Amino acid sequence: MLAIKGLNQFYGQSHTLWDLDLSIHEGKCTVLMGRNGVGKTTLLQCIMGLQTIKDGEIVVNGENIASHSAESRPRHGIGYVPQGRQIFPLLTVEENLQIGLPIRKRGDRKIPELIYSLFPVLKEMRHRRGGDLSGGQQQQLAIGRALVINPSLLILDEPTEGIQPNIVQEIGDIIRKLNQELGLTVLLVEQKLPFARKVGDNFCLMDRGRVVANGEMDDLSDQLVKEYLTV
Repeated sequence: MLAIKGLNQFYGQSHTLWDLDLSIHEGKCTVLMGRNGVGKTTLLQCIMGLQTIKDGEIVVNGENIASHSAESRPRHGIGYVPQGRQIFPLLTVEENLQIGLPIRKRGDRKIPELIYSLFPVLKEMRHRRGGDLSGGQQQQLAIGRALVINPSLLILDEPTEGIQPNIVQEIGDIIRKLNQELGLTVLLVEQKLPFARKVGDNFCLMDRGRVVANGEMDDLSDQLVKEYLTV
């Protein structure tokens, strides 16, 4: 599904990602974890073409997209929910969702009913401006917007950040449904360990711009947690 090979990235003279290799298996939910500042968001932005890489491969469904423009990457079936949601606050909920419609096949350019069935509040508030929604509702909108393109890979950057507990639980349930029932492959950056254990099949730990451990979620030991996650 997604294979990253030998990826290096720099901010100016600062080497941020070091010969990074990562494989995301089709149909699985992989949780990318690590302390703040280890390069998790930077890696996601590289996958989406929002940060320039020095070298390496980003292979999606067998095609290396490392040199492709950021605008073209959703057409490879990647839905992206950035950190901080980044919805358009002056557009309505419906208008936010419509942004992804041109990516869909011709003749199928309407908001999928799946979005409203997953997030009924978005249907109720579809004529309300995005900026008028609560933080949790905005997060649901951001996920819905990513799903509009009918992705095969969904990437989420800390979707529980700043969200009230009941919405966190709802988002976890929806991620599991998308993954387990609909077969969507998920790559998720998450700081909350209980949430990560709940939704993830696999884990990947980063430290100082490198992948330092990965495996099935059941293999995420207390020792690894203490070494790479405990603050």
